[in-house]
Amino acid sequence: MNKKPITGKFSFPNQLLRSLFVAVWFMFLTFPIMVIRVNPIEQEVEWRWKNLVMVGCGSFFFSFIARYLLEQKKSSQKPIGITTQKRINLPSLNEPRIYIPVLIAFSAFGLAFPFVFSMYQTSIMTTALMYVVLGLGLNIVVGLAGLLDLGYVAFYAVGAYSYALLNYHYGLGFWAALPIGAALGALLGIVLGFPVLRLRGDYLAIVTLGFGEIIRLILENWNEFSFGPSGIANIARPSLFGIDLSLKAGTIYLYFLMIGLTLFTIFVVNRLKNSRIGRAWIALKEDEIACQAMGIDKTKTKLTAFALGATWAGMVGVIFAAKTTFINPASFTFLESAIILSIVVLGGVGSIAGVIIGALILILLPEYLRAFSDYRMLLFGAIMVIMMIFRPQGIISNVRRTY
Repeated sequence: MNKKPITGKFSFPNQLLRSLFVAVWFMFLTFPIMVIRVNPIEQEVEWRWKNLVMVGCGSFFFSFIARYLLEQKKSSQKPIGITTQKRINLPSLNEPRIYIPVLIAFSAFGLAFPFVFSMYQTSIMTTALMYVVLGLGLNIVVGLAGLLDLGYVAFYAVGAYSYALLNYHYGLGFWAALPIGAALGALLGIVLGFPVLRLRGDYLAIVTLGFGEIIRLILENWNEFSFGPSGIANIARPSLFGIDLSLKAGTIYLYFLMIGLTLFTIFVVNRLKNSRIGRAWIALKEDEIACQAMGIDKTKTKLTAFALGATWAGMVGVIFAAKTTFINPASFTFLESAIILSIVVLGGVGSIAGVIIGALILILLPEYLRAFSDYRMLLFGAIMVIMMIFRPQGIISNVRRTY
């Protein structure tokens, strides 16, 4: 016997009151930023009440629309007991006739990008590709193994400082320092992994957060080792067969280098995801006790996840030092870890394609919103909130394999 579908009713007075409450709350939160402007030269305070009205009206409108769309989404969902209708077969992305033209188009765009756009745009895209690799590395730890790591920036810093110090003291080149940075990142990942083997959830997040801050404070206060807050300057850029490149040629060279590293990372992470250790990570994430009962070595599995995730951070750290030619501890704060974690969550935990799209959005969007000046971060935050309301599983949710 089929049940009748339950249709949700949208109560306009109730939703209007809730949206009004949201608007008042947003006006209260943004009052110091949007309304008060202090002019230190003329020593006067400017009150911008027009901005407060705009924030109130905008938040009320978007809140009401969001509630209406969510109610429509809930009412359109088919309840349990309804007979299934005929399934529509959509073309799969795995079909060659779909992904081959897309792959060719993206390859042509990627190869022509530095020659069509300016050096500034190429530098921004290189930074976005760096965060793609960082996101894929953290996706191993968070997305596959389910270990919440808030100190991921520590491995990033170790890679950057390993190249900077080796280049400063011993004149070591970029290509010699790249594997060393990856190895030191993996070693530090194992060192972090041992103390947190028994921790899960919030406790694991707190310990990894403290670990990241410890590394930053060491770099900031150990002047004899890391030159403290002054940082390290004049770091050598990557050379091409021993030939020093100009600034423009070096920027294009780093861009293609990051494309190669990104493709290599996608290939390796995809192979790891479908391998024995990848299935062990997913089992560990789903149920740690059942995973251990099935004979999987929990210690080895966790340490492997930390080590492999830190390896990519170490490599990107070396590239970051070579790209900026200057590093200091201020470049490796908790905000960096939060951005990388946001990339994984926004794109879709465990999804490779989702992490790539999330990194491109989170890194490129603030740059291209600079035209909005002071309001670009508010727009950026609003987009994130809307995304989390309507797509909490991420842009591209991870699809479990079925047999």
